[in-house]
Amino acid sequence: MSGSNTIQVFVPLKIRKKNGRPKIMPPADYLPSQDQAQDPHILRALGRAWAWRRRMEAGEFGTVRDLAIAVNLAERHVSRQLRLAYLAPEVLKRLVFGREVTAVTLMQLTESAALPWVEQAGVVFGQTLAPPNHQKG
Repeated sequence: MSGSNTIQVFVPLKIRKKNGRPKIMPPADYLPSQDQAQDPHILRALGRAWAWRRRMEAGEFGTVRDLAIAVNLAERHVSRQLRLAYLAPEVLKRLVFGREVTAVTLMQLTESAALPWVEQAGVVFGQTLAPPNHQKG
């Protein structure tokens, strides 16, 4: 190949060790495409939580402990992850279909499931909620 027909591409990547393994890190100014913006761990946890919820509702398991034994995980972990199946419909829609990036970690997302539905989107997506409009009359 002659030099005039060659294209050289430089991709500024960094290699970091994570959990003892090398991981390729994107540039600091990299923005992921819209269809891949959501953390796959969150999507996987949501799917697992809904599968577990369906199995519990179908009567396959009577308690969270029975479910935890069947899936070979700690009861506390299963209980915490199961909360994701009770997130507000708006939050689930934005996470799964909109693939919006959350402002919280997976652990914080499970904790936000205990909040009222109207507050969950603000916490999960980092939006500030407008204070209620109280009129004196």
